[in-house]
Amino acid sequence: MHPTGSLRGIAAMLLACAFFACMDALLKHLAGHYPAVQVMALRGLTALPLVCLYIAWRRDAAGVFNRRLRWRLHLLRAVLNMTMLVLFVHGLKTLGLAEAYTLSFIAPLLMVLIAVPMLGESVQPRHWLAIGLGFVGVVIALRPEQGAFLSMGALAVLVAAACYALSNMLGRLISRTESSGALVFWTTAGMAVGGSLLAAPQWVPIQSGHAWVLVGLAVSGFLGQMSIAEAFRHGQAASIAPFEYSALAWALVLDWLFWQAAPDAWTLGGGALIILSGLWLARSEAPRSARQRRKAD
Repeated sequence: MHPTGSLRGIAAMLLACAFFACMDALLKHLAGHYPAVQVMALRGLTALPLVCLYIAWRRDAAGVFNRRLRWRLHLLRAVLNMTMLVLFVHGLKTLGLAEAYTLSFIAPLLMVLIAVPMLGESVQPRHWLAIGLGFVGVVIALRPEQGAFLSMGALAVLVAAACYALSNMLGRLISRTESSGALVFWTTAGMAVGGSLLAAPQWVPIQSGHAWVLVGLAVSGFLGQMSIAEAFRHGQAASIAPFEYSALAWALVLDWLFWQAAPDAWTLGGGALIILSGLWLARSEAPRSARQRRKAD
């Protein structure tokens, strides 16, 4: 893969983690007031207008509504994203943000495994080592309380992580022939329409004080979706996956801002290991990228 594409994929992944961390904090807030399915529907409904404006600005309507789209893959991806979000919101009702993040960080490992049969990508030993070190760093940094992994909320987050990993791999498979706009539109539309239908029987009226939360949810969710689609469009899954761990830094900042939780030495040490593993992987990719560039020239 061209080195410029790899760098674009990594940069997009870093941005996606920042946006999604903000979105997760808002989802946790909403989870205390509304059913999980309704929160998922609100996430789609608030983001859909921004998605439509983006498609109009890019003049990508023809690509989004092309009859040659792989509808089955889009439908499967929409269902996976809906399931992922409902389960994650359900988990946030009983787990802290740190605990939920610890469990959800299994997703990069799953993405590497799924990329082998689905995308035909090769996984180098250094990829396994870097991702393994990053996962160890997550466990060290966040250290959930004993028994947290056995709760229903924890199980919901684990299944959500699996759905997230498979959804991202489907996104990359689809993006080989279709635009990022098509990926984001049909995922968002699925959450908005499907989520509204599922949530309608138990819909809770929206509190006026949550207007700013919904605006933030719309912006962060939209930008996160666009960034994650671009990340897996331009980068190899094994190279991009470790940078999912950058969400740890944002989780620490949000914990301090909203819940006044300061990290201890274990958290800082684990975070340092995660960052070092990602940097080491990026450095190990440099020689191979240089060789590919010379062959292309």
